[in-house]
Amino acid sequence: MEMELLFRLCILFFPGRDPAAQPTEIMKTILLIDDDESLRSGLRRTLVMMGGFKVLEAGRGQDVRKHLANHSVDLIITDMLMPEEDGVETIIFLRKKLPDVPIIAISGGGRIKAEDCLKLARGVGANITLAKPFSSAELLDAVKRTELGGGSVVSRVDK
Repeated sequence: MEMELLFRLCILFFPGRDPAAQPTEIMKTILLIDDDESLRSGLRRTLVMMGGFKVLEAGRGQDVRKHLANHSVDLIITDMLMPEEDGVETIIFLRKKLPDVPIIAISGGGRIKAEDCLKLARGVGANITLAKPFSSAELLDAVKRTELGGGSVVSRVDK
């Protein structure tokens, strides 16, 4: 039921885009890392339905290694505050393994203010930063500004 509603909304708001059609070019793959399952699900829907991307999901930083052993990725979006392995550790690992893959760091803060957390993310290698909450349009704009979307990579903190 939920997927049918998303298809109808996609057709309504993006009439030139048929969500059931096979892509004519190779889909770009995004690895999405966030411990909040409901947020991750919403971001995945935005990236798939509105952006046309293939999305792999990881619920924690440690799951990244499993995905990278089996898949290549074109972009990584990671939360900064996660249990066990946080975003800083994840970004440092990713920069060593995938130095040319763009990284978008996201954070709503918590025990550390979002702005401070995102400054730290930029310091360890994130290309773009987004403060939660952000809109679907802001997320898609950030993706477009990475090399994945053909734009320039600019670090920033929203709000």
